[in-house]
Amino acid sequence: MNMRSPYTGFFTRLTLLGFQSLRTILHWWVKARVLPQPFADLELDRHKPICYVIDSYALTTLLILDKACEEQGLPRPLLPLRLPSGVEPRTYLALRRKKGLLIRRTEVRSHSETLKRLVEHVCEGREEDIHLVPVTVLIGRAPDKETGLAKIFFTESWEIGGRVWRFLNSLVNGRHTMVQFSTPVSLRELAAENLGPARSLRKVARILRVHFQRVRSAAIGPDLSHRRTVIEEVLRSEAVRQAIDEQARKHRAGEPKVLRQARKYAFEIAANYSYAFVRLASFVLTWFWNRIYDGVELQHFRGFQKLAPDYEIIYVPCHRSHIDYLLVSYFVYHNGLVPPHIAAGVNLNLPVLGHFLRMGGAFFLRRSFRSQKLYSAVFYEYLARILSNGTAIEYFIEGTRSRTGRLLQPKGGMLSMTVRAYLRAPQRPIMFQPIYVGYERLVEGSSYTAELSGQQKKSESWGDLLKVFGVLRQRYGKVHVSFAEPVFLDQVLDEVAPGWRERPADADERPAFLNPLVERLGNRIMTGMNEATHVNAINLLAAILLTTRKLAMDRAELCDQLLLYQDLLRGSHYSARITCTEQSPDEIIAYGEELGAVETRKHPLGDIVAVRTEQSVLLAYFRNNISHLLAVPSLVASCFLNVRRLKAERITRLALAVYPFLKAELFLPWDGAGFAAAVDRQIDWLVERGLLAKNAETGVLKPPAGGSREELQLRIMAHGLLQTFERYFITMAILAKNGSGTLTRADLEQLCFLTAQRISHPPEIAAPEFSDRNLFRQFINLLRENGVLSTDADEKLVFTEVIREISDDAKFILSTEIRHGILRVAPQVLQ
Repeated sequence: MNMRSPYTGFFTRLTLLGFQSLRTILHWWVKARVLPQPFADLELDRHKPICYVIDSYALTTLLILDKACEEQGLPRPLLPLRLPSGVEPRTYLALRRKKGLLIRRTEVRSHSETLKRLVEHVCEGREEDIHLVPVTVLIGRAPDKETGLAKIFFTESWEIGGRVWRFLNSLVNGRHTMVQFSTPVSLRELAAENLGPARSLRKVARILRVHFQRVRSAAIGPDLSHRRTVIEEVLRSEAVRQAIDEQARKHRAGEPKVLRQARKYAFEIAANYSYAFVRLASFVLTWFWNRIYDGVELQHFRGFQKLAPDYEIIYVPCHRSHIDYLLVSYFVYHNGLVPPHIAAGVNLNLPVLGHFLRMGGAFFLRRSFRSQKLYSAVFYEYLARILSNGTAIEYFIEGTRSRTGRLLQPKGGMLSMTVRAYLRAPQRPIMFQPIYVGYERLVEGSSYTAELSGQQKKSESWGDLLKVFGVLRQRYGKVHVSFAEPVFLDQVLDEVAPGWRERPADADERPAFLNPLVERLGNRIMTGMNEATHVNAINLLAAILLTTRKLAMDRAELCDQLLLYQDLLRGSHYSARITCTEQSPDEIIAYGEELGAVETRKHPLGDIVAVRTEQSVLLAYFRNNISHLLAVPSLVASCFLNVRRLKAERITRLALAVYPFLKAELFLPWDGAGFAAAVDRQIDWLVERGLLAKNAETGVLKPPAGGSREELQLRIMAHGLLQTFERYFITMAILAKNGSGTLTRADLEQLCFLTAQRISHPPEIAAPEFSDRNLFRQFINLLRENGVLSTDADEKLVFTEVIREISDDAKFILSTEIRHGILRVAPQVLQ
C-alpha cells in the first residue's frame, strides 16, 4: 500500500501508517467480495473528484473500504480530498456516527458536516462537480428474526452494532464480507435543479438514506418471522378462518379438526429459511459447478441490480432442469442480494431432502388445488404474507420442465395469486424478472431422451439423487444465465385496467380484468426470456445438422453455414440482449465432439461431421432453444423451397398469414407491423449475402442456382420451420378431408395427434414436439380465436373457405411429396 501522496504531510503519513498496521491485521481473516462484477459496470468517472459515502462509521468498515479501493485502483478514502476550493481531511463521509466511550449511542444530526461543505462548494460554483459514491460494507449477511432467541447474533442485521460487536462479527464472518459500490451521485446534476445549498443538502441526504436502506434490504433481506409465527398469522387470517368454517359446515366436522388440517397444510407449504444452510450450500455449489461445468456465465445482471432495491422482486426463469433454481439463487447470493423463496412442486418434498430445500428457501405447492378450498386459502395467504414482508420470490410459470427445449405455455396460477395479493395490499411495486438459462448438455439428458421416445415420466425419488455420483464423472460444458428486460406489474396494470388504483379496499379479489392481465403478463414474461437468449455451440450445430437428410454434412460446408448463422444472429434486430458464441466454426465443431454431440468421419473427398446416433433426439432439444431466433429467416427462405420467383409483397402476405400461430407458439416479440418490417429486413439481408437475387425493376426475388453453395445455405435455413408448417398442414388437411360440421374439437385433436405420430415414424423426423398434443390444441384454439373455426349447436367444428385458401398457400413451402404424404395418411387414420 502506497502511503505517500504529493500532498501528504508527516502527521497524515503517520496516521496512515497506523491504519495500515490495523488493516494488515484485519485482513489476515477478512476477505471481501467487491461488487459490481465486473467492476467496470459501475461506470465511474475517475477524472472527477470522488468522495465515498458510508451509512454508519465503523473502523472495520473504513479499513475494508480502503483495501477495496486500493485493489480497484481508486482514490483511498483515508487520504485528504484535494479540491481547487480547499482540502477535506478525508475522502469519505459517514451519514451516521456513534458517540460515547462505553455506552455508545447514535449521534442525532440531520446531515454530515463534510456533506454540507461539498454541496455548498458545487452549488456556489466553487467546484465544477463532485461525485458521491455510496458504498455498503456488510460483514456476513442474514435476515433478522422477529423472535429474540432465534437471532443469528454475529451477522449483519438491521441494528447498528457497537465496537465489540463489529470486532466479533469480523472475526466470525470476515470471510463473508461484501463491499457494494453503487452508482455515483453527481452534485452538479443536483445543483442544476437550482434548489439552493440548504434544500440541495436535505435532498441529497434523503436520497442517500433511502438508498442505503434499500441496498441493505436487498442484500440481507427483509425482517423474517420464524416459520411458526408466519404459520400462526396465516391461520388467523380472515380468508383462512372463513375456509375453515365453510369446510367444517360442509363436512360436519368439528372446527378444531379442520384447524389441525389447515395447520398441517401450512407446515407442508412453508419454507424454513436458514442463513447458515445457505452459506453451506453456496460452498457446496461452488465446488459442484467447478466439478461438472466448464464455466457458468452471468449476463445483463447489472441493470437488474440497479433496479432491485426499489422493487419487490419475482424471479421467473425458464424451466429446463432442476439445476435452474440452484443457479439463480447462487448468482443472486454471490452478487450481493438475498436468495429468493422458491415455489417448488410437492413432488420434491421428499423425506430429509424436503427439509434441506426448505432451509434453502423452498416452499411447496401441489400441482393442482383449485377444488381444495382450504388448501388454496392457506397457500394464498402464505404467499400474500411473504410478499407483504418484502421477500423475493422465484417460481416457474411454465409449471414443469420443458422436454422439447421450447418454452411451454405459461400457467396463470402463481401469477394470478401474486396479482391478487398485490392488489389487496400494494406496498412496494412488483418487478417480474424473466431469466433465460441455457445449457450445452443436460444433466437430465438420458431421462429426457427416454420420455421423448415414449416412456412414462418417472416421479422424483431418492434414487434420482444417487445418480449425482454419475453426474460428477462427466462434463456438461458451459451454462449461460441471462437476465431479460424486467416486466413491471404497475405498468401492465395501467395498460389493462387504467383505473385499478381507485379500486376500493374491499373490492372483489378476482376483478374482471384479472384473466386478461395474467395472460398478458405471462406472454410478456415468456417473450422476455426469449429476448435474452444466448446461442451456444451446440445450439448452432443442432440447428444446422438436424435439417439435413442424413444428419450429416461436409465439414467445409458446415463451417460456411456456421459463419453465416453467426453473422445472422450478431446482426439480428430481435433484441439487444441476444448473444452468440465467439468460437470459430472449427472450435465449435471440436467442442461439439468433446461434449459427445457430433463426430467427424474421415473421407478422402473431405471430412464429414455427423450427429452421433444416440444424440439425435436430444439435439432437437437444443435446436428448439433458438428456433424463435431463426423463425423469420427460415420463414422467408422456405418460400423458395418449391417456387423460383416471388415478389417481396407476396412473401410478406404469406408470412403475416401464419404469424399469429408462430407468435403464440414461439413467443415472438413483434406486432403485425413490426413483424412485416422484420420480414423486409430479412429479405434485404439475404439479398446482401447473395442468398437471394432481386430484380431492381420488377422487385422479383429469385433463389440461387441449384447446386451452388448459396443454394445449399438457403435450403438449410429454410428447413428450420418445415416441421412446424407440416403440423399446421396436418390440421388443415384433416379438416378439409372430413368437411365442415363433422368433427368436434376433441376429435380433431386426436386425429391430428395420430396422424403426426404415424408420419413421424421415419427416422429423419426426430423433432420431439412434432406430435405434441398441446401444440395441436393451441393451434386449433388460435384458429377459433381468429374466426377461422367456430362451433355449431352440436359442438361440431365449422369452417369457411379460409381453410382451403391456407391449404393452397402450403404449396409454396411444403413439397408435393410432403403434402400428398400427409393427405394419404389422414384418410387412413379417419377410417
